[in-house]
Amino acid sequence: MDGSSNHISDPNKAHIILIPFMAQGHMIPMVDVAHLLASSGAVVTFITTPVNAARIRPIIDRIENSHLPVRFIQIPFPSADAGLPAGCENVDLISSPDLFKPFIEALSLFGEQVKHYLTTTNPTDVPADCIIFDSMNYWVGAVAESLDIPHIIFYGPSCFYILSTHLLKKHQVLKSIDDDYELFKVPELPEPVEVMKAQVMRWMDRPGWEKVSEEYYKTEKSACGVVMNTFEELEMSGLDKFRKEIGKKVWPIGPLSLANKDMDSKAMRGKASSIDTRLLLSWLDSKAPNSVMFVSFGSLSRNPISQLVQIGQGLESASSSQSSFLWVVKEADKSEEVENWLSEFEERTKGRGMVIRGWAPQAMILGHVAVGGFMTHCGWNSTLEAIAAGVVMATWPRFGDQFMNERLVVDVLRIGVAVGAKVPIFFVDKMSEEAMVKGEEVRKVVEKVMAGGEEGEERRKRARELGEKARKALEKGGSSFENLKRIIQFAEGENKHLERGLIKPLSLFL
Repeated sequence: MDGSSNHISDPNKAHIILIPFMAQGHMIPMVDVAHLLASSGAVVTFITTPVNAARIRPIIDRIENSHLPVRFIQIPFPSADAGLPAGCENVDLISSPDLFKPFIEALSLFGEQVKHYLTTTNPTDVPADCIIFDSMNYWVGAVAESLDIPHIIFYGPSCFYILSTHLLKKHQVLKSIDDDYELFKVPELPEPVEVMKAQVMRWMDRPGWEKVSEEYYKTEKSACGVVMNTFEELEMSGLDKFRKEIGKKVWPIGPLSLANKDMDSKAMRGKASSIDTRLLLSWLDSKAPNSVMFVSFGSLSRNPISQLVQIGQGLESASSSQSSFLWVVKEADKSEEVENWLSEFEERTKGRGMVIRGWAPQAMILGHVAVGGFMTHCGWNSTLEAIAAGVVMATWPRFGDQFMNERLVVDVLRIGVAVGAKVPIFFVDKMSEEAMVKGEEVRKVVEKVMAGGEEGEERRKRARELGEKARKALEKGGSSFENLKRIIQFAEGENKHLERGLIKPLSLFL
């Protein structure tokens, strides 16, 4: 995929290379970063792999047709060299827990191919001014330093989560806790919350990951600055604390989902929808404002049929007059048993509910006036999309940053109600009995989120106010709008004030 054109070869514009991590929840916001930077005056090269490019093809086509200065480059992923099945180029294509480590280790081999590309092919006739890379791409630091290209780390999760992990590591908290399910407070966190070791333990800090972990933290330390998918008004105290902790520039530029202004862009965010959007909008238009509970658990989480049945029972038995639901079931194509149960469930709930099998246009759905609640796994993309839309959440975290995001939504922002999940479940593992949530708990949280009353109305009011602040952040003069300009100015500073290939001292930017 070449995408070359004159406007992509402008030597007077900052040239920024973007390197996303190969997971759908990481690819989506990085595409939005490309769109926003190019719209703000930069030239962008977006590096990915053939399989991942194919998955976001509608978005690529839309950006290329808009004539924004974004070039998408496909570099082969070394699946075979890492002992992975052909085409295993994205985390959600990993079929077994045994393949996760080979996939992560393959990233460094991919890094060698990226370095070869950058040194033998001139992407835009203009050398790179800086690289913005997903934090999971631990190999970028060594490659960027060997090429004398400044590199900026992109954190996909909330600042609340990133700051928490930083503070836990700083104080070596987890080493002193033996019980994985003992509640403790994160030290120095501006808004103290209680969590469990099992909920915040990162895979890179577990035994056997020492080499990757060492590279990850080395790259984290060497980065010139930090870009985040959040906004100042949402996490002000956390951002202030994080800036002091790391001593570097931190540029929040979110919510990135708001880069998609029109209905078609919202519908395409992520992958092609599994449902006709006209049919979906017609169904939503038939529902009263704030009457639909939207249920979706992201691109990685999978529910066994036993859990799907419990969710279905909870949705079906919710007695609130506002109990319509829109449920995304990715598991439908995996099992004849699931499909048979779903068909019976749909027949029983006809009129009240709609089931989408596969990928749903989430940003578009959340922005519809009929949606009054969102049952979510608390992935940060989904959480921030709900915040931007002013929608209250029912929180059901599974792994990674999701439990900390739940604490932010429920305890700090107070715009969510917890389903009650305590036991983490990694996306490639089978769900244990302890991790299951019963239908009765699902029913209770649906009724609580969708009900009125003083408590419910206060929650909705807070959500609406945050949604308004989110929209203003990306408007001209808003905090995220201004931070986008500062990132480009940083890159232009590399271009104007130094000979190519030299890095400006960090002290000038801190």
